[in-house]
Amino acid sequence: MVSGHLFHCRKNSWPPEEYVARTALQLLDLDGGSPPEQAWRRRLNSHANILKEFSVTFMEAMKMMTLGVRLWSYVREEASYGRKAPIDPFTRERCKPSASQGVPLGGMGSGSISRGFRGEFKNWHIIPGLCENSPVMENQFSIFVTRDGGNKKYSSVLAPGHHEGLKNYSDSGISSWDWNLSGQHSTYHALFPRAWTVYDGEPDPDLKISCRQISPFIPHDYKDSSLPTSVFVYTLVNTGKDRAKVSLLMTWANSIGGFSHHSGGHFNEPFIGDDGVSGVLLHHKTAKDNPPVTFAIAACETQNVSVTVLPVFGLSGERHVSAKEMWGTMSKDGHFSWENFNAGSSMPSCSGETLCAAVTASTWVEPHGRCTVAFALAWSSPKVKFQKGCTYNRRYTEFYGTSERSSINLVHDALTKYRLWEEEIEKWQDPILKDDKLPEWYKFTLFNELYFLVAGGTVWTDGQPPAIEGKSSPARNQQKHSKKGAKSESVKDNHIKPDAEQVSTGDDLPNGEERSVSMYATIHGSQMPEETNGLQEPIPYLISKDGPENVGKFLYLEGVEYIMWNTYDVHFYASFALLDLFPKIELSIQRDFADAVLYEDRRRVKFLADGTSGIRKVKGAVPHDLGTHDPWHEMNAYNIHDTSKWKDLNPKFVLQVYRDFAATGDMAFGRDVWPAVCAAMDYMDQFDRDGDGMIENDGFPDQTYDAWTVHGISAYCGCLWLAALQAAATMAHRLGDRPYAEKYKLKFMKAKAVYEAKLWNGSYFNYDSGTSSNSRSIQADQLAGQWYAASSGLPPIFDEYKIRSALQKIFEFNVMKVKGGRMGAVNGMTPKGKVDETCMQSREIWTGVTYGVAANMLLHGMEHQGFITAEGIFLAGWSEDGYGYWFQTPEGWTTDGHYRSLIYMRPLAIWAMQWALSPPKAILEAPKVNLMDRIHVSAQAARAASEINVRKIAPDNRCIPSSTFQCEC
Repeated sequence: MVSGHLFHCRKNSWPPEEYVARTALQLLDLDGGSPPEQAWRRRLNSHANILKEFSVTFMEAMKMMTLGVRLWSYVREEASYGRKAPIDPFTRERCKPSASQGVPLGGMGSGSISRGFRGEFKNWHIIPGLCENSPVMENQFSIFVTRDGGNKKYSSVLAPGHHEGLKNYSDSGISSWDWNLSGQHSTYHALFPRAWTVYDGEPDPDLKISCRQISPFIPHDYKDSSLPTSVFVYTLVNTGKDRAKVSLLMTWANSIGGFSHHSGGHFNEPFIGDDGVSGVLLHHKTAKDNPPVTFAIAACETQNVSVTVLPVFGLSGERHVSAKEMWGTMSKDGHFSWENFNAGSSMPSCSGETLCAAVTASTWVEPHGRCTVAFALAWSSPKVKFQKGCTYNRRYTEFYGTSERSSINLVHDALTKYRLWEEEIEKWQDPILKDDKLPEWYKFTLFNELYFLVAGGTVWTDGQPPAIEGKSSPARNQQKHSKKGAKSESVKDNHIKPDAEQVSTGDDLPNGEERSVSMYATIHGSQMPEETNGLQEPIPYLISKDGPENVGKFLYLEGVEYIMWNTYDVHFYASFALLDLFPKIELSIQRDFADAVLYEDRRRVKFLADGTSGIRKVKGAVPHDLGTHDPWHEMNAYNIHDTSKWKDLNPKFVLQVYRDFAATGDMAFGRDVWPAVCAAMDYMDQFDRDGDGMIENDGFPDQTYDAWTVHGISAYCGCLWLAALQAAATMAHRLGDRPYAEKYKLKFMKAKAVYEAKLWNGSYFNYDSGTSSNSRSIQADQLAGQWYAASSGLPPIFDEYKIRSALQKIFEFNVMKVKGGRMGAVNGMTPKGKVDETCMQSREIWTGVTYGVAANMLLHGMEHQGFITAEGIFLAGWSEDGYGYWFQTPEGWTTDGHYRSLIYMRPLAIWAMQWALSPPKAILEAPKVNLMDRIHVSAQAARAASEINVRKIAPDNRCIPSSTFQCEC
């Protein structure tokens, strides 16, 4: 779908030889010890600058003052229940974010730990929705080298000694260790899901060391990609004339970040496993009744490598061996006593005490010889509990059971299978990495942006219903004894639009909230379980209906600062990554939202932007998100605006469903979700006030740009609507629903004429059809609907010259007029070439939107413009001269580089660029026939559509006249 001779844009070449001596690379090129040709790189002595957050202008602060007061009150109310509000701009993290991130550890959905490029373990995301940013400095790898009969000794923590996290430790703690690494000759190389740290003569000038970090993120592997484990493979090369005894040490604190190690009740125990795998289990008792976590640190003993452990050491040395004493033993002997394996479980820790453990692997490396030593880390937290009581089993328990001690099996399998994982990873990545037509910065940034699928708070359950407050669901027990892979009932009847049924007065809920349930029973012919002991059983639509293979249920956060699961208007951009790499997860998410469309929750919610209230979830409306503290059961945690009045969510649902349907060719999926597609489309009729087929916006930020007001017809929402009409008509035709196909095609014909007449100005589509000062602004995202149409194999919505003209205007104004194209695409730009300062979001550069615009350019033959546009995100966010946002790409930044919302979902949209470059076979090989042309529309209806009198629209900004809403104007 793109031309053969790509890219006249410059290449950013990051050859490893600029960071590591060529001889060292050649020596380490054993068993994958040498870093790859394409990778993101940093020297370990690089400064990790503190990141600068955005600020609002005085006028913006004045406009948002009332919202701020309501939001502050809501944050305090949630805190009184012991919960964190989904959006909390008032609480600051103890550890200020810095440019220090690296590749995170583990697979998806089982809790994550990030590792900075200097070696620190940080950003602990074990408990859902809670991220502890501060590094746990006790968690380190260290090395001890003895040569010449003990006359030469080298020892150091394998992390730079100038780390700011060290200042908090006493002399008997880790500050007593040897922090001798300058980092000047040590480098970090990242290509997600792997990373290499090369120590070129540090601390021993005659020893080359490579540490390779490997996590099981393997596309289309729905088992190993769920595992909470990582492997660290050390390649050692002795360039000296003396035989060297090398001992590598892994230390680990019994902690899940923050001050969790001080809570008490934790204990450690050594273990000896199969195939030479041995180490220490660290049993962690979490606070607030969260499920426990058990870490395993281990090494693999071989013919040349011996493994010993120290099950317990502390920082003070009052009850256990101190960190200083432990280091002394290693410096003297290079190993611990074998008797430690017989120590058994330690006494539980006291409050305020830090419990640590150590594993060491020792080997001899001959002159000019090489050796490989492998460590593994696993964290087993089989149950995931949300704050309002629901507990689920994680996906990996399908294969490893629900015992916390399964971490022993996890490290064993990691140490025995990591080579197979690497083969699969290389098989996936090599075709892209070896494509000489692609810019180098794009190749490794494409893979590195996938960090979010691990570090973005992902939760992956086994797909079964939850236990509520410690009680097992009867449905779960019944499912456990059913045949594995038994297919559940699925929606077959077209156009079912069930009502929700109120089942409780809600006296037991705060603020008089009412309970409601979905009409799953209406659709599926089953009965809702009755309430027991005042608790409602889980809504049955949670049971997976994913066909013969149940891949579970998947959640990921909008961002670590915006704690909402599967935020749908953002998933619209990010979903290309899941669809390309884990399509069964993507279809599972779409099924969840299809069920949600047909569900209503009449509990009252206060909307903070205007102080009004409404029901939590309106039937027919696509939810903004699946919730925060009770996902799937209590949707729409976002409460700034009433998102049932947003104009982009329903079209985005239809577009995603059609794209996924077209890409996978899964007819069962198409039939199952078709009733929800019809309901979502019919719901939008209320926003077409004058019957011309085109929806109108309502004078408030009623779309994903939730601070940017729209009046009348919107370029963004209107284009999404046109694309959704086309997608719905085509899907109806493919499913054999001819009446609906004709209905949507007719609406498309009418709406397109109105949209172009109202918004096309000769070179681009105006921001909206209103008369405000920014109505003629150039919105970077104005062709989002056309982007999806092209990505799904649908015919162009507009004439090709209009599409290319608008994209070229965006390139020349939104991209190139902002620091010469080195920042990405600013959301809004005036026709005079000045940044649109209407609101906070109009003047921001959104990373994911920029990637989406670039993908749209690629789809329309504008390769040069597309890669220059996307390269701005790399230069500002990932390059050495940028602002330091690697592995924490924010939602956006201002033109001076100040961020808003780090570690955000939308930048996964870079995979839409890869989708444009290499579309799936089902779309690429589809018959080149415009299915819209095959949909018959009667001559009378076609004539009526062509004779529409396009008139100016004066939207009523006060209310939405619809029976769905109770207007109190």
